Amino acid sequence: MSGFDSTGWPGGPATPGTLGLWPRIRDQRPALVAISGLIALAWLTLWIWKSSSYGRFLDHRENEGVHTLGGHYLIIALVFVAGWTLMTVAMMLPTSLPLVATFLAITRRRDDRLQLTSLVILGYLAVWTLFAFVAHAGDLGIHRTVDRVGWLQAHEWVIAAGTFASAGAYQFSSLKYVCLEKCRSPVGFVLGHWRGRRERLQALALGAHHGLFCLGCCWSLMLLMFVVGVGNLGWMLMLAAVMAAEKNAPWGRRLTTPLGVVLLLGAVTLTAAGLAGVHLLGGE
Repeated sequence: MSGFDSTGWPGGPATPGTLGLWPRIRDQRPALVAISGLIALAWLTLWIWKSSSYGRFLDHRENEGVHTLGGHYLIIALVFVAGWTLMTVAMMLPTSLPLVATFLAITRRRDDRLQLTSLVILGYLAVWTLFAFVAHAGDLGIHRTVDRVGWLQAHEWVIAAGTFASAGAYQFSSLKYVCLEKCRSPVGFVLGHWRGRRERLQALALGAHHGLFCLGCCWSLMLLMFVVGVGNLGWMLMLAAVMAAEKNAPWGRRLTTPLGVVLLLGAVTLTAAGLAGVHLLGGE
């Protein structure tokens, strides 16, 4: 079994353990503490933002009343994407710390390892930021549809129930399982995408590739934030914990099916409440 040289590719003898990496991963604590500080800062910023007079821009109704795509909408979209990026740092980056730690361990002898790691994180966040534009545009389309269809205006709970049902059903999809397995194998993922050549571009691409698999694993759960409110810190904490456990805990793989069942039951509950005239989440 091999260790890794200064390029991050197999070199000398490895220490015992999974590819001999885990002792070296533990040695990356200073960098991981710094990244953890960035995550904590994102949570603090979101809390301050939500508590301020600008907190409405994080609300799930930020697209209400938008009928044209002029300058006003552009401002709303950009502010929302900024908030979503902060939310990604707060919720999703912690779930990818094992991959970041693995990359730091593999590139530990490189003088530019911190720069390369920053590029990995940048590529990862870029994928989720691009998804924010797509999600925001989809949310705008839903609000426009609600504005035009009187029945939906009177039964907004249908959208909330549909979002929960979609998220629950996706938990059982083959794409979910494929992406989850990629996310649960940080060592194999890094070794499969890192060759130590054209380093900056490759680090950025590695982060983007990981971001795509992470998106494929968690996009439906993240869309639940549109139902409960993008700035709802309580839901953010709960969903972040669930996704982190599903992706990284030894027993996390067994969480996927029960979580799907819970989400489907949530959809049924929202439907029953909506039919009874009770709006548990306030609709979309």
